[in-house]
Amino acid sequence: MVIAVDFDGTIVEHKYPAIGEEIPNAIDTLKKLSGQGHRLILFTSRDGETLDQAVQWCKDRGLTFYAVNSNYPPGSLFAERREGASKVMADVYIDDRNIGGLPSWNDMYDAIQGKSRSKSKKNGKRSLFRKIFGK
Repeated sequence: MVIAVDFDGTIVEHKYPAIGEEIPNAIDTLKKLSGQGHRLILFTSRDGETLDQAVQWCKDRGLTFYAVNSNYPPGSLFAERREGASKVMADVYIDDRNIGGLPSWNDMYDAIQGKSRSKSKKNGKRSLFRKIFGK
């Protein structure tokens, strides 16, 4: 599964342009998901030096992303030929600006695990939103 993850307010508390404190369980949960084969994309409005700082902050904690603000890893032919809209394609978007706000990382992990297991099922599949918010 491809998972696009925001940085400020999602992995860390809002302190832009500085980097805030880690939101509890964010890094551990993302490392666990990456270790299970999910492709993580850092999808943030940061750019330039502040983006480099965010990527390095994550690397310093053992978290690397498949791609950053792109569907393709750095250095790939397609990453350099990006045109048009800047939205990345993902199965799940994790962002503090979701309707209902940011659930706990433990709840998100459980919901992603359920979505990943039920992805091939046609009936009885619940949306991630309903799984997290019970609606």
